[in-house]
Amino acid sequence: MTAHPPHTPPFRDPHLPFAKRIDDLLSRLTLDEKTGFLHQFAPAVERLGISAFRTGQEALHGVAWMGPATVFPQAVGLGATWNTDLVRRIGEAVSKEVRAMRARDDRVGLNIWAPTVNLLRHPLWGRNEEGYSEDPKLTSAIATAYTQGLRGDHPTYWRTAPVLKHWLAHNNETDRATSSSSVRPRVLHEYDLRAFRETVEAGAVAGVMPAYNLVNGRPNHVSPYLREHLRAWTEEELLVCSDAGAPSNLVDHEHYFDTHEEATAASLRAGVDSFTDHGTDSSQMVGRIRKAYEQGLLTEADIDTAVRRQLSVRFRLGEFDPHDDPHADVEDFDTPAHRALAQEAAEQAIVLLRNDGVLPLAPGTRLAVVGLLADECKLDWYSGTLIHRSTPLEGLYERFGAERVEFAEGVDRVRLKTSAGTFLHVLASEDGEDEVRGADGALDPALLAGRTDLPPLTTDTTGTEFALIDWDEGVLTLRAPDGRYLSVAEDGYLRASADQPGGWVVQETFRLEPHANGHLLRHIGTGRHVTVDADGVKVADENADPEAKPETFTLIIAERGEDAVTRVTSEADVVLVVAGNDPHINGRETEDRASLRLPAHQERLLRAARAANPRTVLALVSAYPYAVDTSDLAAVLWTAHGGQAAGTALARVLAGDVSPAGRLPQTWYENDGDLPGLLDYDVIGSRQTYLYFEGTPLFPFGHGLSYTSFSYGDLTSRVTEGTLHVSFAITNTGDVTADEVAQLYTRAVDPALPRPRRELVAHRRVTLAPGARAELSFEVPLRALEFWDVAQGRSRLEPGPYELLAGASSEDIRLRTTILLDGEPGAPRPVLRRGLEGADFDEQGGVEIVDRTRTAGDAVTATEGRSGELVYRDCDFGEGVSGVTMTVSGEGTVELSLDGGTVLAVLQVEESGSGPYDYTTLGAEIVAEGVHDVHDVHLRLRGPLRLAHVGFSG
Repeated sequence: MTAHPPHTPPFRDPHLPFAKRIDDLLSRLTLDEKTGFLHQFAPAVERLGISAFRTGQEALHGVAWMGPATVFPQAVGLGATWNTDLVRRIGEAVSKEVRAMRARDDRVGLNIWAPTVNLLRHPLWGRNEEGYSEDPKLTSAIATAYTQGLRGDHPTYWRTAPVLKHWLAHNNETDRATSSSSVRPRVLHEYDLRAFRETVEAGAVAGVMPAYNLVNGRPNHVSPYLREHLRAWTEEELLVCSDAGAPSNLVDHEHYFDTHEEATAASLRAGVDSFTDHGTDSSQMVGRIRKAYEQGLLTEADIDTAVRRQLSVRFRLGEFDPHDDPHADVEDFDTPAHRALAQEAAEQAIVLLRNDGVLPLAPGTRLAVVGLLADECKLDWYSGTLIHRSTPLEGLYERFGAERVEFAEGVDRVRLKTSAGTFLHVLASEDGEDEVRGADGALDPALLAGRTDLPPLTTDTTGTEFALIDWDEGVLTLRAPDGRYLSVAEDGYLRASADQPGGWVVQETFRLEPHANGHLLRHIGTGRHVTVDADGVKVADENADPEAKPETFTLIIAERGEDAVTRVTSEADVVLVVAGNDPHINGRETEDRASLRLPAHQERLLRAARAANPRTVLALVSAYPYAVDTSDLAAVLWTAHGGQAAGTALARVLAGDVSPAGRLPQTWYENDGDLPGLLDYDVIGSRQTYLYFEGTPLFPFGHGLSYTSFSYGDLTSRVTEGTLHVSFAITNTGDVTADEVAQLYTRAVDPALPRPRRELVAHRRVTLAPGARAELSFEVPLRALEFWDVAQGRSRLEPGPYELLAGASSEDIRLRTTILLDGEPGAPRPVLRRGLEGADFDEQGGVEIVDRTRTAGDAVTATEGRSGELVYRDCDFGEGVSGVTMTVSGEGTVELSLDGGTVLAVLQVEESGSGPYDYTTLGAEIVAEGVHDVHDVHLRLRGPLRLAHVGFSG
């Protein structure tokens, strides 16, 4: 007999299109198997030879959470490079390291949860470090470059599959799982959707992750925008992955649904395809899906749709074609090229904000380096573990020689005296080996526990001198002489055990609370006070005797930080103060900042340095902007936390080996008074970001100086077939080879409604030798100049004059010209035919947009405790109207007037008791003769009512 080869099922046939192969595989999977695929950790199907799969590998600026990897600058630092080619190459390097790491550790996933394209609307947002810019055009340009690098160039198979975070309008950590972002249609279409849209349309995105928050009263995980907008931008199957724990939030925190089955079904039908909840335990989510199906809340077709989207990603990743996958044998990990790229990125991210000529430093300069971040290379929540490390101090030692550099950290050196007269003491450890948190990798680093292998703190008659750093808002850390931070492990004891503050709940931060003649020491992570017992120093037990008293400490200061600074700075030629933030403290995921100000401890050090030496340079190393008085500083630089090569990069820029060319990706405001409320998402109405801000910033969007000078000239423009063609030349007029970031903005000269003061439409970073000239050409689609016309419910190009502005920042404009564009004239609102949608206002005060129903539509309501004002411009009443109808729910009154005049109609809404989605349509006569032609409609809302629609009748 002749043996026949086993039949190859169509889903294993690489010659068939992916769509047909997915159809075949879906037909072979049972309903239970398909349901199991909907959790983040999809199980294997051994009978079909299908491996387990997980969504979600963090890789925002290098592979995170999985142990050692190349660490690039934070995302906001990559945004500051304004260099799409560089960021694309970084994406390539990261995706290659993902592949190389997966080859030796199958916990490493290929579905990358990056980049973050949330716009940096508000600089106090705790996750500012994760975004690229406050501008949608720059954000989409950088995000597109990163996703293209992550995807790879192969036409069929992707190296990794990037997922954009966090859909949508997500800029606050305060109450992030329950707060609603009120986003008017113009802001939605002109601002928040734009960064996502342009990145998705570029074709290298595998999916998105909805954010924890609600938008217009509806959770992002059941948003109709996923279907109406996201999936309309591409023909690719996009995989929507929930954020961690968000499916349960719909019931447990947001109380948007009564049962988890309803919530899960609504999410799946809205477009969520993979549920990230309960860690690696899929049983609860899978159980909810099964029950939802049994209750008729879901169909098998709903489940198939979601599974199809996941399988589409898995096929593109080459999982089912291992012999054809061109990325299967990638081994590029911590290569010399990757190390050089990390340094290049760190250099390009540095922004020179001010310089009176002290920089670059002259050869032979004697340098005093001071500051809490001078000898630090900080990581953030989404960093990998460092293989290589360079602090500013180390970089300067290497570049200038240790003999020419003096150092003082500027910590307060203290001892803590107990009420018994003894002092806190760190016992010597028998095990001298360092242990870096997370060095072995962890799918969920939030679960990493503190060390218990070291002896707890005790007391003795002399004590240990600790380095105390006050990070502001009363949050401090205490570090032992061996460099380890005091931390609290699960057993409650204090140990000098942590290499750095970190973790989901930071265990290395404390507060000193005045008490009697001393202080209580409260551990912030547990919320409990520190006690001293015979067996060691620990935090009070949860079930401690309420009569038991925490220890009262006296703070004995051996040296103030500013005294150490003064000691080393007075004889130096130049003083470098390195200040900034620790990414795990006061401004991080789960925690917004309270203020733009520099922490008081660091202000003290800066004042001491300036008083001792007028040639003081401030280097800010931070995840966000600060409001700092720079008037008497010789120079100021800013860089985000720059990854493994941060110190080398800063030293090379200070020395002039590299001319700085980073540019600010967001506005730096002068003080907190310039900021809107954190939850005010109306960038138009509250004049936010460089697009609308009318004040004087500390430093404007796009700002950054150089060690050379550039001239701009020969601006030309023309319009052909829906495209604006612009060209101009830049010339390096100095004597240093350097990069320039040429920026092109537009402005509607005479708009009919508020438009941006100027808006970035293109940019390019170029390198020019002294005397060299570059001709730059840009093609800008006229679509980029459109605005969202609420009267017509679509984008429209307004006809008229537009200014083209070319320069070195949003405020440093070197060239300008005006062009006349043929657009589509505006028209009055046809209110007799269409009426007014409540959310389609032109102006508002004291109003929030809320959900009309749980599945679709918007309504408006007055902010709690206020009356709401709405204005709808240019409403055409034709030959006249005599009545008004309003679709409303809740309880309250609505007053109607025209052009700000007297009230012409009042509708009283009585509470029906059926809930916020029980709408009724009420009518009233308009008390006026001859309401016709075009007027502005004004509405005043009083009470907790919801207004969905206004209609008029003749």
